Amino acid sequence: MSVTETGEATAADGGARRAAVRDGLGVGIAVGVSGLAFGAAAVTAGLTVAQACVLSLLAFTGASQFALAGVIGGGGSLLPGALGAILLGGRNALYGMRLARTLNVRGLRRLVTAQVVIDETTAVATAQRDPAAARAGFYTTAISLYLCWNLTTLLGAAGAARLGDPEAVGLDVLGPAVFLALLWPRLTAGRREVRVAAAAAVIALATTPLLPPGVPVMLAAVAALPALIGKKEKTA
Repeated sequence: MSVTETGEATAADGGARRAAVRDGLGVGIAVGVSGLAFGAAAVTAGLTVAQACVLSLLAFTGASQFALAGVIGGGGSLLPGALGAILLGGRNALYGMRLARTLNVRGLRRLVTAQVVIDETTAVATAQRDPAAARAGFYTTAISLYLCWNLTTLLGAAGAARLGDPEAVGLDVLGPAVFLALLWPRLTAGRREVRVAAAAAVIALATTPLLPPGVPVMLAAVAALPALIGKKEKTA
């Protein structure tokens, strides 16, 4: 490879990394603002400001956090709420397997990196053309989203706590509304996703009057099994 070609390749790599950083910042800040809604929804559900903040710091996966707050707000106990949150967060383990070779981290860095393997960081990383750009996009998204999400969780929770009764101004709908917004892209992805969502809704609605809060949500996950089995058979 000539000097000119080497220079062009280096410039292209630098451009790809800069683009990945821009993508990461855009996603991190845009999604991070949703922490306001989680903070308010968590306090409405009965959590304290400190509990909401610790949940964002340690769990850091929006859908699971909203699910836990929703179960607690509905009168459920911590156990079914936590199990539902873990069930939703389990997909991040699959993301980790997908990104392991690209990120190529070891030791303590691997533990820290695993904390921020979520939908948004995975999406930005896998959209890049080369491993260096993927790593740049992943870490930019992770840092900006983690900082923004936790800051806005604090602001949302503190603001809702000062209101006295968040339900009086309609903040009790924030949790379900944002949770639906998080799921909506999946519902528009294809017919399979719509069928799974419809079946899960039927299961949840049918079992809600009979079972403790939180348990119907976990049972609704059974609706995904036929789709997963069918997908595996097609791949084989």
